[in-house]
Amino acid sequence: MTCRVELTASAFDDLRELIDFIAEDSPPAAQRLLTAIETRITALGEFPERGSHPRELLELGIQEYRQVLEPPVRIIYRRHDDRVIVYLIADSRRDMQRLLARRLLG
Repeated sequence: MTCRVELTASAFDDLRELIDFIAEDSPPAAQRLLTAIETRITALGEFPERGSHPRELLELGIQEYRQVLEPPVRIIYRRHDDRVIVYLIADSRRDMQRLLARRLLG
């Protein structure tokens, strides 16, 4: 079954900010990364269970979120019935513990 893939408003903002930041130094690199991220996200519709569970969330006993990597980016998502919702798109070098707590745990 193919799932519909959706980005939250905050994930869309994450992506835009990341690509804009990279484009300041190298527009071609930003375009390559954007294409790779879009491909990775689109593939989640076919294979939503492919990602691993984020270590930071597993340590808190939270297992419903998954992640896929498009180095150096982590894409955090969750499957909801026939949808895959992307919650976070972030550079993996950021403080993920704090970012995940703020974004996903409120």
